[in-house]
Amino acid sequence: MKFDFIRAQNAKYGVPVICRMLGVSKSGYYAWLKRELSAHALRDAELATTIVSVHRASRGVYGSPRVLDELRARGERTSKKRIARLMREHGISARFSRKWRHASAAPTTGPHQANVLDRKFEVQTPNRAWASDITYIKTWEGWLYLAVVIDLFSRRVVGWSMRHDMQVDITLGALSMALGQRPVEAGNLLAHSDRGSQYTSRDYQLMLRENGLTCSMSGRGNCWDNAVSESFFATLKRELVYRQSWPTRDDAARAIHEYVEVFYNRQRRHSTLGGISPAEFERRHEQNLIQAA
Repeated sequence: MKFDFIRAQNAKYGVPVICRMLGVSKSGYYAWLKRELSAHALRDAELATTIVSVHRASRGVYGSPRVLDELRARGERTSKKRIARLMREHGISARFSRKWRHASAAPTTGPHQANVLDRKFEVQTPNRAWASDITYIKTWEGWLYLAVVIDLFSRRVVGWSMRHDMQVDITLGALSMALGQRPVEAGNLLAHSDRGSQYTSRDYQLMLRENGLTCSMSGRGNCWDNAVSESFFATLKRELVYRQSWPTRDDAARAIHEYVEVFYNRQRRHSTLGGISPAEFERRHEQNLIQAA
């Protein structure tokens, strides 16, 4: 309706301008406002308030699909079209910034392992396949490098490490963290990565062998072989890194730690997991095992 549009946009353009544009009278609009709102309009207003709350809690990164997932988890019964319409009318959308590019690291010439994972990213049990990778974050002090280990079962980041350089210690730190907080059965866990020198290094390969992990590596220059790690980094940068500048490496590191541990692992709804967080996905899996025992 024209009057609905005026109410949604009046803060941006002003009532007189919109009325002239739509060919309606200001008096007619104000008379419409004084009428008792319909049940549908009242429901829209109630939903809009909840949508604003959900969007703010998501740090401004949720679009209509994840907002809908959150509302349904709260017991709200509504449709995707209605949520999208209300978000559009109230100017609510996922806010992302433009990205910058970093020069690619030189490919390794060291020995590599076969691609055992072979893009089988859907894993039915925790701690059976981990994916690892390294990315970079631009700060005023210089680059901050981040290495992660992701459990393919739940897409949970189970290990990470941040340093000012890309030496092998960064991958050893991420793997050590993952091994320290996850139960690992020797011979039953696949550790996948690309062919970077940090992963083909003697120290990293020794750590895999000492803990009974099977090594798997992507094909040369093929990012799709490690698509889950690439997807996580894209999400991290879109939802956190590119949205502001970072004066120091410590500033960026603290924000990334909080994003991963508090938001991504425990709160952020993941489309691959049916719209729930990695931590909740693991909790439900454990609960199902207990019930089946």
